[in-house]
Amino acid sequence: MLYHDHGRPALLIIDMINNFDFSHGPILAQKALKIAEPIKRLKEHFNKAQLPVIFINDHYNLWQADYPKIIEYCRNPFSEPVYEKLLPEETDYFLIKPKHSAFYGTALNTLLHQLKVDTLIITGIAGNICVLFTANDAYMREYKLCIPCDCVASADDRDNHYALTMMENVLKAKIEPSQHEIYP
Repeated sequence: MLYHDHGRPALLIIDMINNFDFSHGPILAQKALKIAEPIKRLKEHFNKAQLPVIFINDHYNLWQADYPKIIEYCRNPFSEPVYEKLLPEETDYFLIKPKHSAFYGTALNTLLHQLKVDTLIITGIAGNICVLFTANDAYMREYKLCIPCDCVASADDRDNHYALTMMENVLKAKIEPSQHEIYP
């Protein structure tokens, strides 16, 4: 599990409630299923420690949607095994986003400031798009970043590896498996 000796962390779970209705969707759904269990363990750890867990999800043009409406919209044989492991709990936060970054067009930055968060543990899909764009925007806002490499997936493994390398080298993110201790 991630251990934080300094600062106040929040766990971000990006786009794991997904319909996978796109060209590489079935491949990404398989990879998302593999990362769902380690994300679930992190989520349980954060919930137990009463630390913020924030789901950020594509809105699917359901602008008035809450997460039950988005789950219903995404319900299909590819998506259900993934999101059933990671359903938001009553204490979790849920935001919808219009584009790739969890910061763009959302209240995420305001929420993080209100919660006094300075460290983000970023998980989800796709590592080379939404996770990378979110990490970049978080870095620009001076958050400390931890990316558990077993909690991020992309349709292409090489793209995922490249995105993790970029986050580590350029955004100064700590990249470790979720079971390692990370000191932000």
